[in-house]
Amino acid sequence: MRSLAWFVGAIGGTLLLAAAFAWPIWQFTHSLQPDWPFHRVISRFWQLLLLLGLVLAVGRLGLAGRVDWGYGLPRARFLRQAGAGFVLGLATMLPMTLAMLALGILDPRAGPGAAKIAEAIASGMLLGLAVATVEETFFRGLMYRAIARESGFAFAAWTTAVVYAAIHFFARTKIPADEVAWDSGFRLLGGVLTHFAHPLPVLDSFVTLLLVGLLLAGVRERTGAVAACIGLHAGWVCVIKATKDLAVANPDSHAAFLVGPFDGYTGWLVAGWAALLVAVAWARGWASPARA
Repeated sequence: MRSLAWFVGAIGGTLLLAAAFAWPIWQFTHSLQPDWPFHRVISRFWQLLLLLGLVLAVGRLGLAGRVDWGYGLPRARFLRQAGAGFVLGLATMLPMTLAMLALGILDPRAGPGAAKIAEAIASGMLLGLAVATVEETFFRGLMYRAIARESGFAFAAWTTAVVYAAIHFFARTKIPADEVAWDSGFRLLGGVLTHFAHPLPVLDSFVTLLLVGLLLAGVRERTGAVAACIGLHAGWVCVIKATKDLAVANPDSHAAFLVGPFDGYTGWLVAGWAALLVAVAWARGWASPARA
């Protein structure tokens, strides 16, 4: 529990600090750059505080070597696992896009052309790699390693999956410059946490991300590194980003309820598919602790 407390404390504690110091930080930055919006200034301030908090947590928990970060494999093997994971990520998420098109949940944009398709794929790959590297290094690298060595696989898998899912629902709230006051940081914090006060509209996406987190934790445990996790995650994000660039939602579809309002892609359809992937991976031993 000590390791979990450090990571959750770093996230929650820095959110409170950012809210508490939002007013003086805004006064200072606004005098220098009046065009910077309040929510963006405080968001960047929180990210800086979070980085410092994570550095402190990593140091106190003794996470120092490549193995602790999830990068303990030889380079060639790491790259092979990442590449295989990326291909598998594409192969397991693309059916969801095809299903949404077949069900009329998504409609292709008119005449995207080969150049637009190539651009969407390239953009998806770059975004996927960036997001996957950062998130997997943190969640399945440092956080998973610290909790697993202290509390075992099951606790580490569930706790990292829950935190991973929850952090995606920090809502973006905007406060106009002429409405910023001494308590605006706490009003901004309340807006950030609005999904947690009213969880039902995003429950389908939360369940999806929770299942994905469990699957990635199993892959991390089985492979001993984050390489395959980065590849899988990058492949999934690539498909989602390219799909959203090349198709639009059809709210009149009889199956529209299968895709949640959170991001226009995850929902009960992807959650069911993720549950099936978790079950198959576990049954086949692809995403479970290695047997002695």
